[in-house]
Amino acid sequence: MASLVLEHKPAKSTQARQHFLHKLTVETDASDVYADLRAGVDAFVVVDPRSPEAYAKGHVPGALNLPYREIDRDAVSARLPQGKVYVLCCAGIGCNASAKAAIRLAAFGCAIKELVGGLEWWQKSGYPVQTGAEPGRLE
Repeated sequence: MASLVLEHKPAKSTQARQHFLHKLTVETDASDVYADLRAGVDAFVVVDPRSPEAYAKGHVPGALNLPYREIDRDAVSARLPQGKVYVLCCAGIGCNASAKAAIRLAAFGCAIKELVGGLEWWQKSGYPVQTGAEPGRLE
């Protein structure tokens, strides 16, 4: 019986390693973000690129709201702290606001990562959610 899994040969180990290393340059997960926020790491800022209404219903504590449609050079310089990596967090796998924000931020030379699974997987991991229009902070 032929294997559907092995219909396409797996990559050589060196190719696989490069692929997964590259993935980690543009992605992070809820566990790492939560651990760093708890430890007070300030080299990155979580940015929620959804609408203010969606943000107010729930967001990662401390996340700044910058809807992707509003991202331009002026918004980046006025609303985001400079010299940070921006971790983009949208609603979840059915939302592409993070991808749209990433394209715009990258065009301005920003360092970015996407929070895999967004707010949905953040919540499934049992991490707290802040509501309201203000970023709040992780307690």
